[in-house]
Amino acid sequence: MTKRFPEGFLWGGATAANQLEGAYQEGGKGLNLADVLPGGKERLKLLGQTGFNFEIDKSKYTYPNHEGIDFYHRYKEDIALFAEMGFKVFRMSIAWSRIFPNGDELEPNEEGLAFYDRVFDELHKHGIEPLVTIAHYETPLHLTKEYGGWRNRELVGFFERYVRAIFTRYKDKVKYWLTFNEINGATHMPLLGLGFSPENEETRLQDSFQGLHHQFVASAQAVKLGHEIIPDSQIGCMLIYAPVYSYDSNPENVMHARQEADIFNFFCGDVQVRGEYPYFAKRYFQENNINLEIQDGDLETIKEGTVDFISFSYYMSRTDKKEKTPEELGAGNLIGGVKNPFLKASDWGWEIDPVGLRISLNELYGRYQKPLMVVENGLGAYDKVEEDGSINDDYRIDYLRAHIDQMGEAIEDGVELWGYTSWGCIDLVSASSGEYSKRYGYIYVDKHDDGSGTLERKPKKSFYWYKEVISSNGENL
Repeated sequence: MTKRFPEGFLWGGATAANQLEGAYQEGGKGLNLADVLPGGKERLKLLGQTGFNFEIDKSKYTYPNHEGIDFYHRYKEDIALFAEMGFKVFRMSIAWSRIFPNGDELEPNEEGLAFYDRVFDELHKHGIEPLVTIAHYETPLHLTKEYGGWRNRELVGFFERYVRAIFTRYKDKVKYWLTFNEINGATHMPLLGLGFSPENEETRLQDSFQGLHHQFVASAQAVKLGHEIIPDSQIGCMLIYAPVYSYDSNPENVMHARQEADIFNFFCGDVQVRGEYPYFAKRYFQENNINLEIQDGDLETIKEGTVDFISFSYYMSRTDKKEKTPEELGAGNLIGGVKNPFLKASDWGWEIDPVGLRISLNELYGRYQKPLMVVENGLGAYDKVEEDGSINDDYRIDYLRAHIDQMGEAIEDGVELWGYTSWGCIDLVSASSGEYSKRYGYIYVDKHDDGSGTLERKPKKSFYWYKEVISSNGENL
């Protein structure tokens, strides 16, 4: 049974600059972290290792982010397709290094600012509201190599300059903003989230949580600035969320699941939404030898800069237990845990759990009582182009239908949900694997892992299905 979504519900899709723009050295843009990440299996290995060297070696690797899907030159075509589906909102990010090529300049790059002017104007021409992520795995490479990424306090000031520049420039064009993408994933993937590669495992947690503290201060400053420069703005945080299930009813495993959920799901949310470090942080820091350097005024800034709403990505749940056998280690999802016997998995091993989205919405709203947006959700899969040119992605439709239905259930539960932007509304480069073949979009892009392809855009079956979902405001699933 389908559920009626509230009037004015923001239906749309989500992307990130580094995964679709391409033109990695055009328009005065500087290199960012994503530009040095290769594609394929090499990317996955490098993301997990210490001592990453941040150099481009085209004799050894391919770099799909350099071309992306060429949104930089084809944004008008893509936005027209989004409009054809009926998008009310388009989540995108600004590439920091398009605005400040090195990240530490005193003045912004006009060519970069003008590019996003054109994109926002095109969106508004079609009646689409931009939802802009300020930092989405795109730390300027200079800030990583010369300053050590977000471990360094100086990035707080550089970020404030960047935020002030884009808020001032786009104050009449962008109302909805997100500060840091999937901020709570930083301790798992500091290379992406915090712009540094751990020197060793012994210092990983210390450096990661220090970097997070700097991002909390920077995010709070951005919220305060946004409210000053754009009085009607709505500025949110963005979490990666996965409810944590105990493997069984063993109280030891139940407590373990709760502690894992506290640190992964709620630690960052408590700071950004409630404006203070949670009660459980003290013991966790003590047991893991984490000693934060907190400057005078930091905690006051964090308290004064709480977000207006909460956005999050939802791809999977997590099942866990305290003691795992060697066979069970790594048998769970991207973010750990053990295999859930009740769930099926995607082609990439991500367990599919639509009810987990309803659980997530209820957990977040019950804890914070703040409006929510689901800003990433989708199925990465291999798509086949048939002889007649059609792409019959019924598996994606089934996945999305089930998740949207559970959002409707959550709304009936009393959750205040503003909008839904499914991930990768147009095929783009995968953040985790650097592949084109891991496709999420309603729109097929003729681009492949070996670099071949025409970049031609072609609607999939899901394109027309989602168009009907939007036009019926979620009635026709």
